This record gives sequence, C-alpha cells and structure tokens, in this order.
Amino acid sequence: MRKLFVLCAAATMAIPSVLSADMAPRDVVFGELGEVETPLTDTPGNPEAGFTAATERGIGNCVACHTAEGWADMPFPGNVGPVLTGIANVYDEATLRGILVNSKKAFPGTVMPAFYNLDDIYRPGDGYTGKAATEEVTVLTAQQVEDIVALLKTFDEPLPE
Repeated sequence: MRKLFVLCAAATMAIPSVLSADMAPRDVVFGELGEVETPLTDTPGNPEAGFTAATERGIGNCVACHTAEGWADMPFPGNVGPVLTGIANVYDEATLRGILVNSKKAFPGTVMPAFYNLDDIYRPGDGYTGKAATEEVTVLTAQQVEDIVALLKTFDEPLPE
C-alpha cells in the first residue's frame, strides 16, 4: 500500500511539468502579419517577471534600444527602437508576442533580434569572448516572452503629446 501511495504521489507531481510544456521555437505558427495567436506556455505571463526580463541587461535587455514611461531610472535607456509607452494601444497581444518571438516576420527590415527563434541568428560566444554556443538556445525562454508580453500589455497609457 505504501509503495502504491509513493508511486501515485510521484506521478501526480510529474503531471504539471508535462501539462505545462513550452511550445518549441520551431513549432510557433505565425499569422500573415507576423502575429502569434497561441501563447508559448500554459502559464500566463507575469508583468513583474516581464519587467525583470525586459530591463536586465543579461536577459532581454529591451532597455538597450527602447524607453518607456516609468523607465526613467534605467541607466542608458536606448533610442534605437520605438518608445514603448502606449504600445498596448497600438498592438494586440498576438502581435506583441510575434514581434518578440521573431520581429522580422512583422517588420522584415528591423534590426530587432528574434528572441525565441533558432534559425538564422548569430550566436555570440560565452561573454562574447569564447566560441559560439553549439547547442540550440533562444535568447529568451518561452515563459520570459509571455512575461514581457504581459508587461507590454500594461503599457496602455496615452502617448505624450
């Protein structure tokens, strides 16, 4: 009886990890305009985690190219990409997800990197000093993409005039 209980408990703990599998980068389906309708994970995005992923230079580093209302305290915010203030009024969730996954699907000439893509990307070495990585890794995880999308959905304040 005890063995059966332990076996059932172990199986129950394994179920959530199987059910919450991330969508593989090559399984992402893009719409005609580059949008990605299906979330990459079963776990909803968390705006607070999205803020960390977007502003940490070792993760998403969105602040290298973008600025947004409330990011004034960020050191050296970028001005290469568009201001993200009000972005939730411009793009829906699927479009924001698509831009993060592979911005070139929506904007072919953009310099914005593809954050959840394995094809046609340059893989710098460890700390930009070593050999390029041989394993296939994305810049962001599927959950980090969903977290940043959740953050961007909070950027619904009107653009300054």
